[in-house]
Amino acid sequence: MEKDIKELYDAAMKVKEKAYAPYSDFHVGSALRTKNGKIFTGCNVENSSYGVTICAERNAIFKMVSEGEQEIASILVIGDTEKFLPPCGACRQVIAEFSTKDTPVIMCNKKGEFKESTVGEILPFGFSLNEDR
Repeated sequence: MEKDIKELYDAAMKVKEKAYAPYSDFHVGSALRTKNGKIFTGCNVENSSYGVTICAERNAIFKMVSEGEQEIASILVIGDTEKFLPPCGACRQVIAEFSTKDTPVIMCNKKGEFKESTVGEILPFGFSLNEDR
């Protein structure tokens, strides 16, 4: 595993253990690297009113923004799945808001394997004010 991906993977695995998932028991972790090289992490936080649950990817992105960063260089997501775990539709749109169509999206499985895609591939017709996004 390449060094940059391994660093994100390790960070996502660590934060995944902090997920609050009493309803689904499905723990998800995400880590992103900004254009400035900073890493932000997030885990899913469920709620009995399912609509207000927050996904790991959005949790990491909102932390990034609250700390003054706004450009994702790459993002990784992992859960306890056999298949590679892709971001949900809402997360894809939020990822697109803070990245370009070429930004790497790394999807992992519980075996430590990963598949790399791009924002443009996972959200080909997303909404954006920025033509590069």
